[in-house]
Amino acid sequence: MIDAKEVADRVARVRSEISNAGGSEVSLIAVTKSFGIDALRAASAAGCEGVGENYAQELLEKVRDGLPPIDVHFIGALQSNKVRSLAGHVALWQSVDRESVVDELGRRAPGASILIQVDTTHEPTKGGVAPELLDTLRTRAESVGLVVKGLMTIGPTDGTPQECEKSFELLRRLVNEQGLSVCSMGMSADYRTAVACGSSMVRVGSGLFGDRVRVAK
Repeated sequence: MIDAKEVADRVARVRSEISNAGGSEVSLIAVTKSFGIDALRAASAAGCEGVGENYAQELLEKVRDGLPPIDVHFIGALQSNKVRSLAGHVALWQSVDRESVVDELGRRAPGASILIQVDTTHEPTKGGVAPELLDTLRTRAESVGLVVKGLMTIGPTDGTPQECEKSFELLRRLVNEQGLSVCSMGMSADYRTAVACGSSMVRVGSGLFGDRVRVAK
C-alpha cells in the first residue's frame, strides 16, 4: 500500500535536489508502472506534473479503476497495435522512435503531443532513433499532424558519471538545435546529473515509491 504522505515527502526531497542541481523549471513525472492506482493518486496529490506508464494493458486497467486528475505520459516501448486502445488516455507520448508508430499515432490520435526518443547510448536494449535520423522522423511526425514538443532519452545502464553526462549533453544539444522546449532525461539513479546537463523533465519511480512489485502487463 502506498503511503501518500511519504510520497509527498519524497516529492519534496526530489524537488529540492533538482533545485540544488541547478534546475529551475523541471517537470517531475512519477513513474507508476508496476504500482497500483493508489500510486497515481498519491502522485496527483503531491503535485507531480504527470505520471509515467510503460505497459498498455496495465494502463488500461488503471483507467478502469478511475484515473486521478493528472496527465498520463506513455514512456515505455510503444507498439503500433496498442495505440488505438490508449488514444484518449495519454497526454504525452514520450517514446516515439520510428515511422510505424508515428503513422499509427497520426491515424488514431491526430494532433497528439509527442516526444521523439533519441538513442544517445548505442546500447542494444534501448530504443530511440539515431541522432542523424532525427530530422527525418520529426518531419514525418509533423506531416501527419503530430505536435513534437521535445525529445527524450534513457541514459546509460550502470554508466559512469562521464558516460551519463555525454548522453545527456547530446540530447540537450539536439533539443536546442531543433528549437524544442521539452528535454526529458533522467530517472531515479541519474536525474541529478540530467538536471545539471539541462533536463526540463525527469522521470522518477523508485525514488518516490520504493522498490517495485511486478504486476501483470
